[in-house]
Amino acid sequence: MFDIKWIRENSDAFDKGLARRGLEPKSAELLVLDEKRRAHIAKLQDAQTERNAASKLIGKAKSTGDEAGAQKLIDEVAKLKAFIQSGEDVEREIDDELTQAMAGIPNLPLDDVPDGKDESDNVHVRTVGDKPAFDFEPREHFDLGEALGLMDFDEAAKISGARFVVLKGALAKLERALGAFMLDLHTSEFGYLEVQPPVLVRDDALFGTGQLPKFSEDLYKTTDDYWLIPTAEVPLTNLARESILDAADLPHRLTALTPCFRSEAGSAGRDTRGMIRQHQFSKVEMVSLTTEEGGMDELERMTSCAEEVLKRLGLAYQVVLLSTGDMGFSARKTYDIEVWLPGQDQYREISSCSVCGDFQARRMDARYRASEKGDVRHVHTLNGSGLAVGRTLVAVLENYQQADGSIVVPDVLKPYMGGLEIISVD
Repeated sequence: MFDIKWIRENSDAFDKGLARRGLEPKSAELLVLDEKRRAHIAKLQDAQTERNAASKLIGKAKSTGDEAGAQKLIDEVAKLKAFIQSGEDVEREIDDELTQAMAGIPNLPLDDVPDGKDESDNVHVRTVGDKPAFDFEPREHFDLGEALGLMDFDEAAKISGARFVVLKGALAKLERALGAFMLDLHTSEFGYLEVQPPVLVRDDALFGTGQLPKFSEDLYKTTDDYWLIPTAEVPLTNLARESILDAADLPHRLTALTPCFRSEAGSAGRDTRGMIRQHQFSKVEMVSLTTEEGGMDELERMTSCAEEVLKRLGLAYQVVLLSTGDMGFSARKTYDIEVWLPGQDQYREISSCSVCGDFQARRMDARYRASEKGDVRHVHTLNGSGLAVGRTLVAVLENYQQADGSIVVPDVLKPYMGGLEIISVD
């Protein structure tokens, strides 16, 4: 959400930012609504001033015995009161119209974000780690998991349909180990506070982080008007909604391991086999709330925290800076981390880390007190995957596979696996 005053004063910059997103100018139509709202508020204020003045004159008229004059003033006050009451309803309607007009407009990209139409215009930032060398043809994760008898898509389809999986035995434990390892790393070394949030949320929570109203088709809704979260970013960020924090307490760093649910609308034909794109998956999310000045440094820090998970697991990856055409709705700048999958012979996204500025905070009224003088500003929010657990499991299976189809357990996960060193067919 945007500050309409900022749009009023920076309409050209606003429209240029939208153009970089491939969108038509919007400032003119927003400012028409803004002017309509301001003009109406001015009328209400004038009416309130007239009402106050007339109310004072009623007493004077009565004190002088001018009953007719007093009654005329009373009638005038009654008319003004009725106008103000109906006018307040109109004001709410205009406010709602302006809010809805702005609600579907994405955040503006920062100056250093590359312009582009889609992911083909993303910019490579760095590559880290060495790809494993195999003396055999590496297999994809679903072939490995099914051969082990521990990954079953057919059984999942009987229960839930396509894009679900049943993990068993050592693979189920390996996924649990990955989530626990990520949480332990983020909380013990990187200063994140672990949270166990609800996975059912209301409309206003999803509006706050930008999933609603535009992306409802990507979400699952219950029959009693709750939504299943697509990411823990939603409940974690909304913990600050309608609050005023102290600048001295920022940044707030939160992390959670939750199930996530996405309809994968528009992904027909993409990643139809395996665990890359599922309706239900586990993810460790990181969320930061910072001051206006701290957002960019926090983005670099958050990205490094996500990278460290891959470094500890010994997985090769690359970092790319997303173009304006590939960036998420609420983001101002995003780094994607892509892990190497030898079975696919390509890098695939495993984390996105984004800075959103005050875009989400304005939608949820999350603020901080910037000085002792009481200067209150909207917090700046960031979110990132640290990491997508299912995709990390995929990466471990493909990078640590052996010729006989067994899987070597990475050293950092062995304590979580009860000392198990190799996953193989019993």
